[in-house]
Amino acid sequence: MNSRARYFHLGACSSLIALILLGLAWELVLAPLRPGGSWMVLKVLPLLLPLRGVLKRDVYTLQWSSMLILVYLAEGLVRATSDAVHLSMQLGWVEVALSLLYFLCALLYLHPFKKAAKEIARQAIQKASQ
Repeated sequence: MNSRARYFHLGACSSLIALILLGLAWELVLAPLRPGGSWMVLKVLPLLLPLRGVLKRDVYTLQWSSMLILVYLAEGLVRATSDAVHLSMQLGWVEVALSLLYFLCALLYLHPFKKAAKEIARQAIQKASQ
């Protein structure tokens, strides 16, 4: 694995873990919807599903989790632009940044795999047409 791929994987892992920790802290301590915490903390559960695969560099997991993360990007944008509590707005922007970081790192990590798959498909088509 080249050093760029290593950095992209590290960025994806770090941002996913940070997003999980942010969700827990946000809804339990920092700015919960209700004092003492809220059921919104359950929003981190879907982020736990891809964690093992992302840590193990599983290509399929990185692919589908890059689509899952867009839900958190949308939630962050909505809460950053509509929440009345200043801290909650700031946390929304942090969620947006972490979601974007994960999305970009996952895509950049996956790029060589997609390129290789296209080349294999091109060779298979070329071989079949001969």
